[in-house]
Amino acid sequence: MAARIERLVTSGQFSLDGGTWDVDNNVWIIGDDSEAVVIDAAHDADAIAEAVGDRRLTAIVCTHAHNDHIDAAPALAARTGAPIWLHRDDLPLWKQTHPDREPDAWLTDGQVIEAGGAALTVLHTPGHAPGAVCLHDPGLGTVFTGDTLFNGGPGATGRSYSHFPTIIDSIRDRLLALPPGTKVLTGHGDPTTIGAEAPHLQEWIDRGH
Repeated sequence: MAARIERLVTSGQFSLDGGTWDVDNNVWIIGDDSEAVVIDAAHDADAIAEAVGDRRLTAIVCTHAHNDHIDAAPALAARTGAPIWLHRDDLPLWKQTHPDREPDAWLTDGQVIEAGGAALTVLHTPGHAPGAVCLHDPGLGTVFTGDTLFNGGPGATGRSYSHFPTIIDSIRDRLLALPPGTKVLTGHGDPTTIGAEAPHLQEWIDRGH
């Protein structure tokens, strides 16, 4: 059975550098009727576990370690037994939220995470955070971009651990190289496609967005 993609929107708060903002996060569940992967366990472990249902959860993958993307990960891991995966470069951010619980495994560029007919290739895309990753499944024609690329441009780079020139390099070299029809499923907000965003690269650079 082919993998399917489900979106769950959870609400909570994002906190960094002394500020706190209300946010809605996209939680992505990819798999079939028997097993699944969760991308970004945000805010509500109960709601995510309910959406997964009786499927075996094989991995909780973190696109980066800002608190609003990982706050429910340990609770979800405890309920399901699924390991938490994070890129090692984001461990300092992770520890701001979970000082006493490390991730279970480290994501590496080029690694493939498989579950329920999906095959997610890890693309290390620093800039929004040092260990930010995107997950590309060519079979699904989809890339999950976390907060690296949104409908309308790059993720924010105005806070600690972020860097605008780096996110531009990541988007140009890793994401815009994907087929134009590739669906872009983001950490917040509405989807887009690589083809819809690619023509705007120079505008983003000029804006210093």
